[in-house]
Amino acid sequence: MNPYKLSYDEITKKAKAIRRKIVVLNANSPAGGHTGADLSQVEILASLYFRVLNCSPADLKNPERDIYIQSKGHGAGGYYCCLAEAGYFPESWLATYQHADSKLPGHPVRQKTPGVELNTGALGHGLPVAVGLAIAAKKSGSRRKIYVLTGDGELGEGSNWEAAMVAAQYKLDNLIIINDKNNLQLAGYTKDILCTDPLDEKWKAFGMEVHECEGNNVRSIVETLENLKLNGKPHVVIANTIKGAGISFIQGKPEWHHRVPKGDEVELALEELKDE
Repeated sequence: MNPYKLSYDEITKKAKAIRRKIVVLNANSPAGGHTGADLSQVEILASLYFRVLNCSPADLKNPERDIYIQSKGHGAGGYYCCLAEAGYFPESWLATYQHADSKLPGHPVRQKTPGVELNTGALGHGLPVAVGLAIAAKKSGSRRKIYVLTGDGELGEGSNWEAAMVAAQYKLDNLIIINDKNNLQLAGYTKDILCTDPLDEKWKAFGMEVHECEGNNVRSIVETLENLKLNGKPHVVIANTIKGAGISFIQGKPEWHHRVPKGDEVELALEELKDE
């Protein structure tokens, strides 16, 4: 069903194009954006939408399509840029991001944006809904998979761990939880606010099959996701990323959680993201 199935190099080029869109999108938004969170997830989203997910912009209601849930809803800007690149809606919509009556609000809204499967923004909601969808798929005999992307700061929400227990209880090996582990959140470093390490051991203790990958490396992401086995355990992929990845003066800087590029910063960022 996925119309793309691109190579690693092609997906990497898509990721760079998505990053360019993110810079312009956030710079033009009247309400700002979450630049760091948008950028850390780019290779994950590009790998999913241009190769891994069994879904298509031409077949949005197919009952057997894979479901992707953007639980870290504050990364909506990057999510929209990926959906536009993949053809889920016209790229011209990106210029309306967070404007009045836009189809691209500050957090994903299913009723407004083609391709969005769940309204998210309140952290810790995406995984519980994903668990419910995975249970429903199992009960109906569907072969669809449910993918959900969480932030690592988001894992401080207890609802995630309640959902994890349910997922393990029902042996939901059709559920793939991807942690965008960029080590930063709104107020600073995750380890200083509510440390979740050792994250792999925590997930294992909750009955998960745990995998790790380089979350800003397309080959690492795709090889990890394409080699998951149906073994009676839900899957967790800890994707080690850099917040703000891809732009030298943004990556790894806590202040870019809710900052957007302005003035010369826009040109500097776009210069770094030029095709080689």
